[in-house]
Amino acid sequence: MAERIYHCPVEVTMEVVGAKWVPVILAHLKENDHLRFAQIRRLVPGITEKMLTQRLRELESIRIVDRTLVSSTPPHVEYRLTAEGRSLTPVLQAMYDWGRQWATTRRLAVAPVLD
Repeated sequence: MAERIYHCPVEVTMEVVGAKWVPVILAHLKENDHLRFAQIRRLVPGITEKMLTQRLRELESIRIVDRTLVSSTPPHVEYRLTAEGRSLTPVLQAMYDWGRQWATTRRLAVAPVLD
């Protein structure tokens, strides 16, 4: 099978962060050192558990997100950005800033979920 040819660097970026919910998941991981699955689920109330699992697995497979099993009582899983994931910080911050400005000028309500 032939390797995909991109015609613009934005295509590459969108392939990594363009799937539904991915930028929101990454933004929350950017703001936190690590998050448990349930914490991410609460921070992104519109996502289903199935979709969150799928997106986290995709991000883990391309090494943007790291998944760690914590052997405490009870055991749990934590997610964090890898070094490559953290390299998306400027992109995510620009999206955040633009969205905040857009919402402000159009008087859109933005009500973050407090964890």
